[in-house]
Formats: sequence, structure tokens, C-alpha cells
Amino acid sequence: MPSINDILILLPEVYLVVAACVLLLLDAYLKPGQKGAVHWLSILVLLIGAYLVVSGQPATPVTAFSGMFVRDGVAEVLKLFSLLITAVIFVYARPYLKERAIPFGEFYTLTIFATVGIMFLVSAGSLVTVYLGLELLTLSSYALVALNRDSPLSSEAAIKYFVLGALASGMLLYGMSMVYGATHSLDLHTIHAAIVGTEWKTLLLFGLVFMIVGIGFKLGAAPFHMWIPDVYQGSPTAVTVFIGSAQKLAAFGMAYRLLSTGMGDAAGGATGLAPQWQLMLAVLAVLSLAIGNLVAIVQTNLKRLLAYSTISHMGYLLLGLVNAGPEGYSASMFYAVSYALTSAAAFGMILVLSRSGFECEEIDDLRGLNQRSPWFAFLMLLVMFSLAGVPPLFGFFGKLLVLKAAVDAGMLWLALVGAVFAIIGLYYYLRVVKVMYFDQPAEGTDVRATADAPARWVLSINALALLVLGFTWAPLLAWCQRAFAG
Repeated sequence: MPSINDILILLPEVYLVVAACVLLLLDAYLKPGQKGAVHWLSILVLLIGAYLVVSGQPATPVTAFSGMFVRDGVAEVLKLFSLLITAVIFVYARPYLKERAIPFGEFYTLTIFATVGIMFLVSAGSLVTVYLGLELLTLSSYALVALNRDSPLSSEAAIKYFVLGALASGMLLYGMSMVYGATHSLDLHTIHAAIVGTEWKTLLLFGLVFMIVGIGFKLGAAPFHMWIPDVYQGSPTAVTVFIGSAQKLAAFGMAYRLLSTGMGDAAGGATGLAPQWQLMLAVLAVLSLAIGNLVAIVQTNLKRLLAYSTISHMGYLLLGLVNAGPEGYSASMFYAVSYALTSAAAFGMILVLSRSGFECEEIDDLRGLNQRSPWFAFLMLLVMFSLAGVPPLFGFFGKLLVLKAAVDAGMLWLALVGAVFAIIGLYYYLRVVKVMYFDQPAEGTDVRATADAPARWVLSINALALLVLGFTWAPLLAWCQRAFAG
């Protein structure tokens, strides 16, 4: 039977579920002129949730419901940034949703439910909790992608996302069933202990392969990336920013829990199946770096360019996981946080520059932006340079740390591949900067920031934070390292 301590450990998650239900009821009963209150209440709900995560974090890791739910330093970092980034997304999304008459209430409640899925996923101590969090996240995301009912492109993207997502979830579940059959347990720590002496190594390896497929899909790593460009382009941009930022923290958390806690040694030893999944992740990393960077070069749509950019960045994130040790995991989590913040700013810029009847989605839509909105052209420059890994921006140190992790893992060749593709990736990021600063705006276009003041202010803070964190990144890295120290 669950105890009161179990409920207290899950207090942030329980609070967010109750709050989301209350917001859904409020949206149903409020008059049309009063629905704006749901926006500010949703942001307040997330900020209170972030406070509960930080204030209730125990000094040592604790578990609830017989080890199915884990609350530790890793979960704290990922949950906190997921909640804060989602709150930022809500600020960006308000003018976009209002101008296109996209339902406010459904967007906010579905996104909060998806965030609860992220929180369960990064705290999973059992295969059951992994799947519960994953399905709560993905089912909410399917509905969010199709939220713009008047857009055929949005409906098409939702169908593709649903079909491919269901296939990936099925493969992940099939892999989990094989692992359960070989170890007779759903608990990740018990699975890890049972792997050492089991006679069912072949069955475990088959299960591992299917689980890697599921992880690769959720990360958006090649060759399981087919859904990313279409979903990024077809989704309402307010939804794309959530899929492209906060969800990547969830994918990292799932990979860490399944591979390190369940199939490897979280303390860094090469026990369990770590040598096998290290090689698999190295292959995924190379494919992601190659496909993501090379295909991004020929893109003309900004959202598709950022989609292929995401694929390449997931390749860099995998470089840290290949290390299979605390230093590698901390570097990967640092990279996931830096990418989530940068991606939120990139799509936030698209939201701020879009207006009713005009989607700022093509690279040519940014032509001459410096002449019309010099401040926002500068902010976009910071975002592009951070994604490219140009010092002293935040993204540079993320890339540096994961490349170092690959070298420390004895895979110098993999680090060299990452460095080469980082140079190749400079081209398409600099092309966006060139269009903003050196091209003349097209006749009849008026591209400037038209969003409300809160969105413009938050975007400015978000983009400038990439510069500030480029000089003050050490405390965040130390926090990530402490999370894996035990």
C-alpha cells in the first residue's frame, strides 16, 4: 500500500495533474473575454511546480512506490529546466495562439500534461514508469500537433507523428518485454544486478536493440529521424518550440535511466551491456551528425532547417552518453540543457516575428531584418552562433564538453567526426545571419517583431542568457556533475 511519504515524494507531479484539471474546468466555464486569465494561471502553475521541485528535493536520492519512482539530482535538474522552459514557451505562444484563434485552454492543459509525462520519465525507476511517462508525453504531443484544426499541414504532421510514434513505442515495449523475460524484473536496478549472472545474454541483446530504436526515435537521432522535419514544419510553431526543446530533456532522461541504470553502470564501470550500447550509440551519433548537417545545408524553410539541426545536435548529445560514465552523463545533460534553451530562443524568434496571416518560416522572410528590427536581428545572431558552437556562446561549451567526453571514452575518431561536422554546420547557420544583415528585404514585406511586450522581453532575456551563460557556465556544469556524483 502506498504511504504518505510516497505521495509527498510525488508532490510536484500530483500538484501539476490537479492544477491541469482545474485549468481545464476553468477554460470550459470562463466567458470568451475572460479566457486570458488561463494564460497567466498556467504560467503561475508551472512556476509553483518548479518551486516544489527545488524546495522538496531531498539531500540523498529517495524512491517511492517500491522503487518505481526515483527522486534524485538528475531528476531535479531535468524537471526544473523542463518546467521553466515550458513557462517561457507559454509566454511566447500567447500572441501566436490568439491571432490564429487556436484554443488556449487545450494548448495549456495538454502541454502541462506532457510536462508531467516528462517528469515521470526522468524519475523512472521501473520499465513500467518509463512507459507510463513516455505515453503521457507522446499522447499529449500528438494532440498538440493537430491543434490547428484548420491547417491540412498540421493534420498531416499529426498523422505521421502518431503512426511513427506508435511504431517506435511498440518496438520499445517489445524490447522491454525481452529484458523482462531475461531478468524476471521490471525494476531497473534489479535488471542491472541480474544482467551480470544471467544466461540469457542473447535475449537481452535483442531487447537492447529494440530499446535503442525507441530511444533513437524519441531523441530524433538518425536513422529514426523521419518524423522530425514534417512535424516541426507542420505543427503550429507554439507546439514546435515545445517538441524541439523541453522534449529533448525527456529523451535524455529516458536514455540515461534505461541504459545507465538498467543496462550499464551509473558509476562508470563497463559492466552489464555498456560496451554493446556504447557502440550502438556511436553509430547513431555519426549518422545523426552526417544526415543532420548535410541535409540542413539545402533547406530553405527555417523550421525544417532547425529540424535537421536538431538531428545533428542529438548526435552531439549521444557523444556524451557514449562515455558511459559520470563525466560523460554530466556533459550530455549540460548539452541537453544548453540546446533546450537555445532551441526555445530560436523558435521563439519565429513566433515573435510571425503575425496574423504571415508565418515567418522561410529563411528569405528574414531578409533585411537588421534594417527593420536591429535588436531582434542581434538576438537571432546570438541564437545562430550558439547553435553553431561559436565561442563564447553557451552552445560552444556544450559541444566542447561532449567532444571531450568522447575522447575520454577512447573514441578519438568519434570526436574528430563531431569536430568536422561542427565546421560543416557553420555554413547554414551563417547563411541565416548573412540573410539578416547583408540581403535587402523583399518588396512589400515588413518583417519586424509584432508580438506583445511580455514575449519580446522574455525572448530578449532568453537570447541574452546564451551570451551570459557562455561566460558563467561553470556553476551549471558543477550542478550537473553533482547530480551524477552518487
